[in-house]
Order: sequence, then C-alpha cells, then structure tokens
Amino acid sequence: MADHDQLTRWVADSTSSASTTRRTLLKGFAAAGAAVSLSSKIAWADGEIGYWAKDLPPEKLIDMYSTILRIRWFDRTLADKQLDDRSFRNLIHLYAGQEAVATGVCAALNNKGPFNEIDVIYGTHRPSGHAIAKGVNMGKLAAEYNFKATGLNRGYAGEMHVADKSVGYMGGDGIVGPAAVIAAGSAFAFRARGTKQVSVVFGGDGTYATPAFHSSLNNAALLKLPFIYVVENNLYHQFAHYSYSCPMKDIATAANTYRIPGIVVDGQDVTQVYNKMKEAVERARAGEGPTLIEAKTYRYYAHWGAPGATVGQLGSFGYDPQAITSWRPERELRDWLQRDPVDICRNTLISWGVLDQAKAAAIETAIKQEVKEAFEWEAKQPLCKPEDGLKNVFIEGPVAARQFG
Repeated sequence: MADHDQLTRWVADSTSSASTTRRTLLKGFAAAGAAVSLSSKIAWADGEIGYWAKDLPPEKLIDMYSTILRIRWFDRTLADKQLDDRSFRNLIHLYAGQEAVATGVCAALNNKGPFNEIDVIYGTHRPSGHAIAKGVNMGKLAAEYNFKATGLNRGYAGEMHVADKSVGYMGGDGIVGPAAVIAAGSAFAFRARGTKQVSVVFGGDGTYATPAFHSSLNNAALLKLPFIYVVENNLYHQFAHYSYSCPMKDIATAANTYRIPGIVVDGQDVTQVYNKMKEAVERARAGEGPTLIEAKTYRYYAHWGAPGATVGQLGSFGYDPQAITSWRPERELRDWLQRDPVDICRNTLISWGVLDQAKAAAIETAIKQEVKEAFEWEAKQPLCKPEDGLKNVFIEGPVAARQFG
C-alpha cells in the first residue's frame, strides 16, 4: 500500500502542476488503478468465460474511458459551434451517444505500427467517433471539418471523406453503404499478402438494404476473409425507423444466410462491445472468416447538424424541420440517455476498482481541456485558397504499375 499511497500523492501533485502534461496525468491514474485492482485481477481471470474486458490492464481500460470522453466532448463542441459560431462552415453528422461502439471495436484492434501491419477501419458519414477511436489527431480533424488548409486532408475532404492512413483510418463514407465493398477488398489484400491484419467496416442500420452489405458479406464468407462488419443500429436512418427497410428485429440475423457468426451486442457498454469484437478479431486472424456484429445504440442529435439542440445541452430535443417523415419521440431519447455510454463505462471502472469518482472527474476535466485546445488550434489555421481547388485532380508525371508488385 506504500506504493499506492505514493502514486496517489504523485497524481494529486500532478493535477496541480502546470508543467505536467494531461497525458502524463492520465498515465498516473492508470498506474494508481493498477495498484488498486491487482488483488482482484486473479478472480477475474477465473470468472466469467468470455468477459475479456475484465482481464485488461487498468491503463487500457482508462484509455477506453478517455477515448469515449474525447469523442463525446469533440461532438458536443461541434454541436455548439454549429449553433453559435458563424465561422464554422461544415455540415456535421454527430456521433454522440454511440461512443462505446467505436471505442470498443478499435480497442480490440492493432492500431500502432507500420501501415502494412496495423488493422484498418472504414467509417461512415458520421465519422468523428471512428476517427478518434482509431487515433486521429483531434486538432487536425477539427481543421478538416472546417475546410482548413492544415487539416488532415488539407481541407479537401471536409467531414464525410476525412481519412488518415497513418493510423489505419481509411476514411469516412459520404454515400450509404459502399465502403463495405472497399473494406472487403482490403481484407482480400491482407489474405493475399499473408499478413495477420483485419479489415473492419462500420455501417448504419440503413446499410442492410444496400447491395454492398450483402455483396461484401457474401464474398468475405466465400473466401474466408479477415473482415468484420459492424452495424451501428441507432434505430433510424435519417428520419425513418429501420423497420421500414429491414424485416428482422435483429439485423445480425442476416449472417445466417452466409453461414457466418451474427452477433448482437449492447452498443452502450464499451466492455460488451470489446468482448465480442475481440472474439471476432481472433477468428479473423485465425483464417476462420468474417463476422457480422450488430451494436444496438442510439444517437443523441438529429441526423445531421444540431436542429432542436441548445448550446451547452446534450442532445436534440426540439423540433427538427428536416424531418419530412415520422421522427423519434422525445421520451425515447430521454430513455436512452439513462443508459449513457460515458456513465456506463465510468461506473463499471469504479465498480472494478480501476477508478474512483474523483479520478474519473479529473480525467474528464483533462479531456475537455484537450478538446478545447484542439479547436483553439483549428481556429488559428488558414482556410484553403480558391486557386488550390483544382490541385490533386490529375496525376502529374509517370505512374508506376503496382498490380504486379
């Protein structure tokens, strides 16, 4: 306990020290969590079969909690900016409410190393959660969202096409569904090269009714590709309930057609998502083929933008003028808010002895400052020049043939 007391004092000192970085502070929390929870680690290993998150080291669990918070406060800042900042130019598709899905999925992947070794993911038109969970720089992401010349893609991508190959985030998808086919192609390339990489595609509930959904799963099953399809079922595609386009209650049931595992998971609980994703990743690396995972989740804001929202308040509760068909009842949103991914993750880590309330609050304060600084950096960046609009359209010079080597 002497070591734990020393760590506790170090964490307290770090909180007040201006010279200590927030990331160092978070590492201190992780170390303190390790000391607190070491005695129960053995019991977890002999406990519930398949609950792999219980065996993760404290620093990994705290990193997952931190990732959820980064996504949450990045999106809340985006919402407030669209409502109250006329310098913000982009339309946005907010991910708030679904943070546990991207976090749990990416936590089970290999995210560090050279590009020919890391796992890759393909996002959707709601890309902030996927990008941040995979390790994209938040400042450059914010700059890309606002078409700044120093953004991740120099302002050419905006929100829906943002990408960062260096961390294996292959890009958002401005059209519903087709990323699945490209992701399956990456999985085919991994198998052809003999690497142990895995390709993951995220899709909304609306992608079930697209040809790409079935084509990608069909071919991945035939060829036993290291491919994982994650359906984020937030109940609505744009403004229509998914039951208008899917005859099954569980979209994961579609996996039966292709004789592959189809798994339904609680998308509000990051540990549950991690558990199922870990099994799917191990199956893919072992050459056993694809998995379809359906995460039941919910988005707190409207389909795009923040109509009906209020600055400083989480979620869209007011009238949405974009909703030309039926739309969700307010009580449904309030019900889902009672199972918030941030609260579930925090409460789980506290119950496991990894954190206490004070440390959890300090982590959130540090993350909010990170996000604030990311947007402050973005605000200082230059806009793209009009004359740059025709750059990167045509390739100049010779193009080497790559299909043979």
